Amino acid sequence: MGTATAPSTTLPTRSVLAGHKQGPLHPLVGVRKVDAIEANFEIARGGSGEPIPDRDARRVQGMRRLTRARLNHCGLSSMCDSVALIVSELVTNAIQHSGGTQVAFRMQLHEDLLYLAVESGASGKPTVREADNDAEHGRGLQLVEYVVVALDGIWGVSDDGATVWCLLPTTGDDQ
Repeated sequence: MGTATAPSTTLPTRSVLAGHKQGPLHPLVGVRKVDAIEANFEIARGGSGEPIPDRDARRVQGMRRLTRARLNHCGLSSMCDSVALIVSELVTNAIQHSGGTQVAFRMQLHEDLLYLAVESGASGKPTVREADNDAEHGRGLQLVEYVVVALDGIWGVSDDGATVWCLLPTTGDDQ
C-alpha cells in the first residue's frame, strides 16, 4: 500500500531557476526549507514493452489526482492540466522502464516554484528519443520536455539515473 507524507525538505530558489536554463541543475542547490507531499508505492516488476498491470495504472491515476488536488488547494488550478501530464508521463515511465518494485513521487511548492520528482531506482539514465511516426509508445520524455519548456521551466535526471525531476515557475492566472 502506498503512503503519503508531508516531510520538511528543501527546494531551489527562483534565482537558481533563472541561472540554469541551459544546463543541468541538481534540485537541492540554493535551497530553502519547505513542506512537501510525497507518495511511495510498490509496483509490479516488469520490463519495457510489457503492458502496465491495472494496479500500477491506477497508481498513475492516483498521482495525477494528488497533483491536481494539491495545485487546486494552492490556488494553481491553471497549471493542473500541464503538471498532471508531466506527472503522468514520469510515473508511467518509472513503472514501465525501471525494472524495480518501488516508485516515489515528490511535489514541493514554495513561493513561485514547483518542484516535481519521480524516483524509481532505475539504473541508467532515461533519455529523450525519437519515436517512429506509427509507434504507440516512446514519446513520454518528449512530452515532458515540451511541456516543461512551454512553462518556462527546467528538467533533468539525477546522476545515477534513478530520479527524473523538473522545476517550474508558478506564475499564472491564479496568482
